[in-house]
Amino acid sequence: MSVHSFGTLPDGSEVFEIRLGNASGATASILTFGAAVRDLVVPLAGGGRRRVVLGFESLAAYLENNRFLGVLVGRHASRIDGGRLPLDGLVHQLSLNAGGVHLHGGATGFSRRLWRIVAAEESAVTLALTSPDGEDGYPATLEVSLTYRLLEPAGLGVSITATSDAPTVVSLAQHSYFTLLPGASIRSHRLRFDASRLVPFGSDMVPTGALADVAGGAYDFRALRPIEADGIAPDFAYDCCLVLDHPGDAARIAARLEAPDGSLAMDVHTTEPCIVFYDGAGLAADWPGVGGDAHFAHAGLCLEPMRYPDNPNQPGFPSARLDPGEVYRQETVYRFG
Repeated sequence: MSVHSFGTLPDGSEVFEIRLGNASGATASILTFGAAVRDLVVPLAGGGRRRVVLGFESLAAYLENNRFLGVLVGRHASRIDGGRLPLDGLVHQLSLNAGGVHLHGGATGFSRRLWRIVAAEESAVTLALTSPDGEDGYPATLEVSLTYRLLEPAGLGVSITATSDAPTVVSLAQHSYFTLLPGASIRSHRLRFDASRLVPFGSDMVPTGALADVAGGAYDFRALRPIEADGIAPDFAYDCCLVLDHPGDAARIAARLEAPDGSLAMDVHTTEPCIVFYDGAGLAADWPGVGGDAHFAHAGLCLEPMRYPDNPNQPGFPSARLDPGEVYRQETVYRFG
């Protein structure tokens, strides 16, 4: 483990990069800005190592980062319609950062905050953040703790807790873009979800409030298949919330991704009820990637475990409410092999 300066924010605050490693040769790079996973490299069974996330070369790129590469998003991931947060008879107006929608925590969000290093060891780092009452319109002061841990032989564990001093809502998500064969389109990868339902989005990308069966549609990944498959329009843009069939059961595989050549696979385990799948259609070569690699449309995909999107405005969805005395918890593992 080592800690290095990664640059300075406009207000003069220093951003640090924490480099982790494990006995099997996996390495990770974590930034205190946005709690971003900047780099993740895993060993291959036949020898060698492979980079499996997209990251930026410079801090300047993370200051823009309108595609949320690698960061921890919150206080509420995904979309909240009109930024309206009804809570205990009051409607709190959240900041809007995607047209008329509150996306991934709003104009500031946790992805643009500087996190504190609480503890660091060879293969793990714990970061913390205080989100004050009123930040991005949210009520209550929220204390968040996030631990990234390299697992043997090749895995990344994400453990998150949060507490609040007053009623609020919390839904956090890790927003890394994964690729198991760098340089290949993610649409050539094979994918499976433990999910038979999805949350349909309207034309404004806000949930309609219904749940739909995935059977026979573009989001039917109940059996492992290529993302770009026969019968699905080649320009179909994947960006939807899958509802897991076994929410809370982190012992089960919630999603599985496989490289097109079969050289590497990734299993996702999570305690969360949903995973948002985004195919990286908006990625572009506007900022150099780690090692100088150029990003491109579909260079990586997001598998974002979280609570239901827009649940404050959808009475049929489970609530993401957090009250004083309660603890928000999320455990997610990305395991490679």
